[in-house]
Amino acid sequence: MPTFQEYLKGIKGEIRELDTIDLKKQLDEGTGLALIDVREQDEFAQGFIPGAQWISRGFLELRIEEAVPDKGTQLVIYCAGGTRSALAAKSLAAMGYTNQVSLKGGFGAWKRNGYAFDVPDLLTPEQAIRYSRHTMLPEVGIEGQIKLLKSKVLCIGAGGLGSPSALYLAAAGVGTIGIIDDDVVDSSNLQRQVLHCTERVGMPKVASAALTLTGLNPDVKVVQHQLRLNSDNAEEIICQYDLVVDGADNFQTRYLLNDVAIKLGKPVIHASIYRFEGQLTVFGADGLPCYRCLYPEPPPPDQAPSCAETGVLGVLPGVMGVLQATEAVKLLLGLGTSLAGRLMTYDAVRCKFRELKLRPAPECKYCGEGVDRSQIELIDYTQFCMLGG
Repeated sequence: MPTFQEYLKGIKGEIRELDTIDLKKQLDEGTGLALIDVREQDEFAQGFIPGAQWISRGFLELRIEEAVPDKGTQLVIYCAGGTRSALAAKSLAAMGYTNQVSLKGGFGAWKRNGYAFDVPDLLTPEQAIRYSRHTMLPEVGIEGQIKLLKSKVLCIGAGGLGSPSALYLAAAGVGTIGIIDDDVVDSSNLQRQVLHCTERVGMPKVASAALTLTGLNPDVKVVQHQLRLNSDNAEEIICQYDLVVDGADNFQTRYLLNDVAIKLGKPVIHASIYRFEGQLTVFGADGLPCYRCLYPEPPPPDQAPSCAETGVLGVLPGVMGVLQATEAVKLLLGLGTSLAGRLMTYDAVRCKFRELKLRPAPECKYCGEGVDRSQIELIDYTQFCMLGG
């Protein structure tokens, strides 16, 4: 039986190796290649070759097809000194990969040559445990979780929609969550607004929300905006965030939010609820419809009753708010396909979802072709909605 050294020598005779000088040249020239670091996490934490993707050796065969689906891709694998990467190259050949090489001398040789390397942002041990179900997803990973921790999301309202969306954004590890609401907790809210509780009746909703969210996840910074969004403060507030989750319960705020978001280029995850029905979409993407494309004018005030006047099934905003949080996380991670350009409706009584295609209005004065979005003027939205457009 061969010793390990004899076995390794045999493998190195079968695979191809690349030295660090040639790798540096290819990277400088922008040659399309996939660079995979197969060291352990504590090694990766001390530095990695720029552009490398980390997949520890123990998970390589499980995750490589997600990371590099084309088995003909030029694939450079490295470890600390060239041993594990040689074994990995042999294993990938057995999986059908045809263009992989092991980096001779590994990361140690790269550093000895004086080449630059990056040091990754890392999760703390506590965060690694908290977000472990996220980081084991190849589509998220540690890099995606760190991206969430650096993200900033503004929730309009801490009510029926804002409660479930904020809860799941906080649980997911979105690092900064802004809450806008000028109301206080009322006992009639507790049937659906799960951020709050009986002991907090009379407390400002933003303060109650902050207690709940930071209690759920101490990683999250909650910014309290105890005010009503208006034309004077909207731009200053919204520009601080990556995207907006719209849980507004009135038309003037929705139109104001739409106009500011278009002007600033911020995505808006919009949802609304009525009795047993809800709807959801994403506004703000270039070339796709905005809120005014869907609703050019608000309905007359007497045709737009509120939940206080008509009622709402308590669990309905939970469904729609969780879907809002889902869309927000997807946008922050660049994951999948958003609902931009599509309107999803939900009928809770029949448990039925429908999807409608939304098309931009060419004549829209806010998102239409040729419109200078930076010059959008904010109007008196209360008056606009009182007049029904």
